[in-house]
Amino acid sequence: MKQNYKELLNHVTTFVFDVDGVMTDGSVTLVPGQQPYRTFHSKDGYALQLAMRKNYRIAIITGGRSEAVKERFNALGVNDIWMGSSDKKDAMDELFMMYDLKREEVLYMGDDIPDYEALQMAGVACTPSDGAPEVKAICDYVSQKPGGKGCVRDIIEQTLKVQDNWMKEGDHTW
Repeated sequence: MKQNYKELLNHVTTFVFDVDGVMTDGSVTLVPGQQPYRTFHSKDGYALQLAMRKNYRIAIITGGRSEAVKERFNALGVNDIWMGSSDKKDAMDELFMMYDLKREEVLYMGDDIPDYEALQMAGVACTPSDGAPEVKAICDYVSQKPGGKGCVRDIIEQTLKVQDNWMKEGDHTW
């Protein structure tokens, strides 16, 4: 029997997210001569910043190479960013070594086959509601929210609530 995912959230210190299909809805608008256009959810951004203020580690691992995406996360205060990651397992190995992390401390949210091995490395594997069936099959938690529509906020909020770290004094300020 699979362990209740909420019990797993008790140990999380580090959130790792894919970008396309998790932070965004996976759509990419192409305009000749410009970088691809993506849309991010502001509630996800707030949750990321709140988690960092509460000393959780945030990392981004993406196969994409968009400077605009990197700028978005740098503006939020995220420093651990792997761009152009063709093998997300390697990026996860590097993250684990950098911070001497234990498996149970790491939550990974991905939505598609390139995330499969990274999801298996995490203590808590999560996916948006519109994640690939193969990914859903190995995840501890499938958000009710689709990619780019608040799934990141969903899992951060749940983790902080389980750890009694949600809606504390100062949480309402930006």
